[in-house]
Amino acid sequence: MKLPVIKHLTNFIENNDEDYLVETIETLEDLTELSSLKDEELDVIGELISNMYGALEVHKSVKEGKPKKEALNEFMQRVMGAIDN
Repeated sequence: MKLPVIKHLTNFIENNDEDYLVETIETLEDLTELSSLKDEELDVIGELISNMYGALEVHKSVKEGKPKKEALNEFMQRVMGAIDN
């Protein structure tokens, strides 16, 4: 996951609607079922999906009243904590 990408996607949600990301995630997840995709392509799609889910999580925290910077930092700390465990 990349914080700049998540931040950019969070801004996109604010300027548009989270439904765009939800529908894009569904499309990308469906695309992963294509048997002719190479591992590298699946990795890129997986990274995109992860970043989009991250942006949705950050957006949810912001809607609940957290400042965006705090929501981004807390999300990345959770991710890094999960990786360390």
